[in-house]
Amino acid sequence: MDWHNWHDAYTSPGSPLTRRLDTVRERIRHVLDEAPPGPVRVVSVCAGQGHDLIGSLADHPRRADVRARLVELDPRNTAAARESAAALGLDGVEVVTGDASVTDAYLGAVPADLVLVVGVFGNVTVEDIERTTGFLARMCVPGGTVIWSRNRKAPDVFPRVCGWLEERGFEQVWQSEPDARQGVGVHRFTGKPSPLTPGERIFAFVGYDVLARA
Repeated sequence: MDWHNWHDAYTSPGSPLTRRLDTVRERIRHVLDEAPPGPVRVVSVCAGQGHDLIGSLADHPRRADVRARLVELDPRNTAAARESAAALGLDGVEVVTGDASVTDAYLGAVPADLVLVVGVFGNVTVEDIERTTGFLARMCVPGGTVIWSRNRKAPDVFPRVCGWLEERGFEQVWQSEPDARQGVGVHRFTGKPSPLTPGERIFAFVGYDVLARA
């Protein structure tokens, strides 16, 4: 899978990815609208070209308060994200070319007020989705928000993800309609995070194409 060219789908009006992007941007803006005064720390897992966060900040009044780290493995995608952030003058957005599946990528950036896990859960095994929800509880400040996505194809794992998050101290704030092809969920952390330690693997990125063949 060419994960750079894959982003071309975001330019297709009405595509499932475009609709998901619009939904995620709306949810990000809502979180920023409700954030208390001061810096807002954001982390994006497998950030791609940063369309969701960077697009949300373009004209948002809290844009200067955001301190974000976007982690993405493909250097072509990180180059595109840096270019977009620079064009908008988003000095608080840090784009890192690195492995988003290991804890080292987030040290110094968590616990965060907002963690984005968009386009990840459809590319990892169900077992690793559950494992990742445990790490999310270590990546959020108390009251922090996770915005995540998962396709609703059968067998629909979306409700199970909600359950795993709730078992780990999250409460559901919002979710897209069940008939949305690309489901989006918003959960708020109500617990107290334990430290994120270096050298741990959060998930193994398999790819939806490989998972489909399996």
